[in-house]
Amino acid sequence: MYYTYILRSEKDNKNYVGYTKNLKLRFEEHQKGKVESTKDRRPLKLIYYEACLNQQDATHREKYLKTYHGKMFLKNRLKSYLTG
Repeated sequence: MYYTYILRSEKDNKNYVGYTKNLKLRFEEHQKGKVESTKDRRPLKLIYYEACLNQQDATHREKYLKTYHGKMFLKNRLKSYLTG
């Protein structure tokens, strides 16, 4: 399994979209500052993830979630979570 995931920065309230084969390990790397793109945006929360059958599906989903329509999908999907 591969995972597409969304992290929310508690510092700037912005989202980060990524994919990985090992979600737990990758989240730990983000939390420890080992990922260049998020190290200055910690602390981070894992707010959403999806399981994919293979890497190609995960990368396609990651790219979609970074588009305008993907962001609108996430906003709608996480509406109650993000508004409290």
